[in-house]
Amino acid sequence: MTTRLNAVAIIAVAIVSLTSITSVFALGGFRINLTRSYPLGLWRIEPLNRDVTIGDRVFICLPLGAAATLALERHYLPRGLCPSRSGPLIKTVVAVAGQQVEIDDEVIIDGKLLPSSRILHADAEGRSMPVFCGGKVDAGAVFLHSDFEGSYDSRYFGPIPTSGVLGLAREIITFSG
Repeated sequence: MTTRLNAVAIIAVAIVSLTSITSVFALGGFRINLTRSYPLGLWRIEPLNRDVTIGDRVFICLPLGAAATLALERHYLPRGLCPSRSGPLIKTVVAVAGQQVEIDDEVIIDGKLLPSSRILHADAEGRSMPVFCGGKVDAGAVFLHSDFEGSYDSRYFGPIPTSGVLGLAREIITFSG
């Protein structure tokens, strides 16, 4: 009986410790990236005290709607604290309000080819992917991208509101695959 009580106590302490560590990380803006869009590891959300600009690598929440639903159903994103109930994306801003995005076999922004932007019509499991039809990026929105070919980004869901930006994405301890 004593051995069983000790085991239960050890498990309870481990669960409380893990929960405490996770809470401290979340409150400190730390996130663990387990996707292949950017290096695996520990990241931090840093405050962004200015407008989002091209080249910013950001943590951003998908808005409620089809893109978030698809990301959760297909496990592109884990469940999280974003309004869509998903975790945030880590992506690079490649177009801002007023810029023209064309989608062909690759992404073209204001007439210039975006490197590493080939459009996939199926995901890694062979499921059909929606493809953004192209157009002008509206005020208050950004077009997002990752160089990882299989990334779930604006190639598939289009520009999303800057109101979902949580902050800049900074690597703390990461590992390249």
